[in-house]
Amino acid sequence: MERHITGYSVMGKTYHWLMALLVFIMVPMGLVMADLQPGALQNAFFFYHKSIGILLFVLVVLRLLQHWITPPPPPPASLSPPLRIVSRTVHGLLYLVLILNPILGWVGLSLYGAPIPFFGLFDLPSLTEQNRANAEGVLDFHETIGVVFAWLVGLHILGALYHGIIARDGIAERMTTARYQPPKR
Repeated sequence: MERHITGYSVMGKTYHWLMALLVFIMVPMGLVMADLQPGALQNAFFFYHKSIGILLFVLVVLRLLQHWITPPPPPPASLSPPLRIVSRTVHGLLYLVLILNPILGWVGLSLYGAPIPFFGLFDLPSLTEQNRANAEGVLDFHETIGVVFAWLVGLHILGALYHGIIARDGIAERMTTARYQPPKR
């Protein structure tokens, strides 16, 4: 019996993989930059973390608009109800963090009084008056959410590996193949 599982659009795949690339650069950078010795390397990490964060935020907004215009394919009927819940929850939390954490970073840096450059082209405006005491709490929360995000990304990758290697149900291929062909059984 052949199952028909719809693949993602070319734009959906493009946004996904661009965002994944940026996440794989930015999250490790964010996790280690505060522990680096002050100096040129730490400054470079902060500069690129902020710039990539802005770019990632813009891509997330564009992807959500694209989802609204061209909804993603529904999960296949073969996906069990518990896995549907897990999938929906992890994806929802990933998007929540991808929207919330850059805003928290922007607020925290505004409170700190630090510039927020976008690859040296321009700086984002400050959102608040400088208040370094409050900045520490907001930036600590930003960092904590970054760690949670890393775990969510890990769950997302494990899910993809499960579907691609163990279940072999065609779900992972919806995002990984150039021209999706449903598996024949």
